[in-house]
Amino acid sequence: MKVAIIMGSTSDLPKMEACVDILKNYGVEVNVRCLSAHRAHAGLSAFIEETAHDGTEVIITAAGMAAALPGVVASQTVLPVIGVPLSGATLDGMDALLSIVQMPSGIPVATVAINGGKNAAYLAMQIMAIKHDELKDKLLAYRQDMEKQAMKANEEVIEKFK
Repeated sequence: MKVAIIMGSTSDLPKMEACVDILKNYGVEVNVRCLSAHRAHAGLSAFIEETAHDGTEVIITAAGMAAALPGVVASQTVLPVIGVPLSGATLDGMDALLSIVQMPSGIPVATVAINGGKNAAYLAMQIMAIKHDELKDKLLAYRQDMEKQAMKANEEVIEKFK
């Protein structure tokens, strides 16, 4: 099980570290790169080509502002691409969100919430769980644990306001 994570800038790393951690905690191999679609296009294309032959199953891309990275990656591979729009200074991530979700037909990018690196990790694992039963079992157990925690919180609220 292998996921590639590509960020457009090193400034994106703090917003994506939880994504990397979640994947690694589930036993997923993670290959992280910082390759701007605008400033490092040749290196980006070479890495995308590498993912086609190294066992990568999903590519997560994270970018802010114009957020061309997810679309550029999706245009060069048929692997599932997940885009994480990142908040920037002026439009607080809305610019990136709209850029990523407005892909032309035939070049889709699955998109999570602004700064949604954690959900990108979970979505990547759900995609891979189609063929990796051990990952599917871990995700199901996590969901059951979340439900138990939510029900416990509900009981605490009921008790508090009895």
